Amino acid sequence: MDKVKQSAADAVGDIGDHASLAVGGFGLSGVPNTLIAAVLARGVRGLRVVSNNCGVDGAGLGTLLAAGRIARVTGSYIGDNKEFARQYLGGELEVELVPQGTLAERLRAGGCGIPAFFTPAGVGTQVADGGLPLRYAAAGADAGAGTVAVPSPAKEVRVFDGQEHVLEYGITTDFALVRAAKGDRYGNLVFNKAARNFNPLAAMAGRVTVAEVEELVEPGDLDPDAVHLPGVFVQRVVVLDAEQAADKQIEKRTVRT
Repeated sequence: MDKVKQSAADAVGDIGDHASLAVGGFGLSGVPNTLIAAVLARGVRGLRVVSNNCGVDGAGLGTLLAAGRIARVTGSYIGDNKEFARQYLGGELEVELVPQGTLAERLRAGGCGIPAFFTPAGVGTQVADGGLPLRYAAAGADAGAGTVAVPSPAKEVRVFDGQEHVLEYGITTDFALVRAAKGDRYGNLVFNKAARNFNPLAAMAGRVTVAEVEELVEPGDLDPDAVHLPGVFVQRVVVLDAEQAADKQIEKRTVRT
């Protein structure tokens, strides 16, 4: 029952080449930076990442991108990550762009054992009709750099109560990496405000979920009503030191004049 590991390196030690990872976080909030750094240190390649976004230049999943360790990303947006945009447009990276609510539900569905579901989100667009660029042609390709090498396929559309809905599949991954404010030795987790974001959903989707926690408490210390994610979804817990717990970057600092 005690799921605490000695180090982040120990907790991610069986993540290998071409593994699929669901990673929590939204922008720079609630990102499991310590676990991502441990994956980077392992030197694994060809990773298939599912995350709302892929970090920023030099932080979070952006460090794995910059090192050329990610082969495919399923996410909602590219944002200000210039390296993400460069690799995608240059044909180095396959990217599946998914409406944000649909991505959240696909992760939740996978974690609940629901193989697929219908949603109205994306009907009448390339999300349903196909043609979104999954991969662009790289420089030197016969079709010419910048052309669409791999388009997204069309999806099944059905009518329910007079409204069209598109079929989307649940997501499960080999591993999940998440960050929580508190956790106990059994893996029960509590997230802090906006850092909750995609973390519970990513944790549910992973077959093996690793959680880094800012504060470890003993079993029974957490009010059951306060637990955001029960320990049944978590297999490993890593306790952050004071410096790691305080490492919370600000994506865009705004101050009053």
